[in-house]
Formats: sequence, structure tokens, C-alpha cells
Amino acid sequence: MKTDNEILIDKLTFTVAALEEDIKKIAAVATQIWHEHFITILSLEQIDYMVDKFQSEQAITSQIKSGGYTYYMITLDKNLIGYFALKEEQTEQSLFLSKLYLSKDYRGYGIASKVFAFIDDLCRLKGYHKIWLTVNRFNDNTIKVYETKGFIKVRTQVADIGNGFVMDDFIMEKPI
Repeated sequence: MKTDNEILIDKLTFTVAALEEDIKKIAAVATQIWHEHFITILSLEQIDYMVDKFQSEQAITSQIKSGGYTYYMITLDKNLIGYFALKEEQTEQSLFLSKLYLSKDYRGYGIASKVFAFIDDLCRLKGYHKIWLTVNRFNDNTIKVYETKGFIKVRTQVADIGNGFVMDDFIMEKPI
């Protein structure tokens, strides 16, 4: 049965994370994905720090409750395979794609394309003119995916995130 918080696309389901158990599941899959994917880009210490600061249960709960973020669980046959998070920026008439992560075994099968189609449609529905995101400047494969989806690099950004760590990112935008 489909609820108001679920969007069904083929065999994929995008469900708004609204319950404490949803947030726990996302935090667990985030830890797994981050340690697998970013180990060639960032130190283990920075990965642990960033997961705790941005992807932990406490961080996700705070982002949802007071930061204006909406988290979506990506499930395939009821298995959580990834997640994404959006933040509406009404004054800028844009959507910020804060996070989009898929488990390793599910990359390369067009799932990200379905996520982007959903985000594009949501952006149009809201009357927004662009989608933007940040991506680590050394995350080459992910940057290529974003470019094939119509995103362009508009600038670089180095942000101090504390504990001696920085995020060294490209800001990418896609006009809608």
C-alpha cells in the first residue's frame, strides 16, 4: 500500500524518513557507505568525524527538526539501499541536494537517474529554477555522474568543519 510519504518508481521506493527508526536505518547505512566509498579520498579519522558530525542519528534528527532538511530512504524490494536529503531554499528558488548515497552493490544500475528525475520533477513542481550541491573535488566518479545529469561546476569551496578538517568541494548547479 502506498502512503503519502512514499513515492513508488519501478521497484524503487522513496520514503520520507519521519520516524526515529528510519533515522537509525539511514545512519547505519551512511556509516557503511562512507567507510567504503570515501576511504580512498579522506582519512579514516576524517570519515569518522564527518559521519558523526553530519550523518549520525543525532545529526540527521537535528537537520530534519531544525534545519529544514527532508531525508528520503531509497528502498528496493523493502531493502534500504541508500538515501538522499533535500533542503528547499525558497528565497533562492532552488533545491539543495545535500546528500545522495547508494550502497556499493546498487551503483551503476540507473537508480541515481531515477532519484534525479524525482528531484527534477519536485523542483519544477515547487517552481524552483535550479538544483545545487556540493561534492568533494577528488570524488571523480561522482562528479562525472553529476555532469552527465546536467550539473556544472560553478565554483570551489573550502569549509572548515572543525577538529582540523576541511571540506574541499566543488559547488555544482543544474538549471531547471
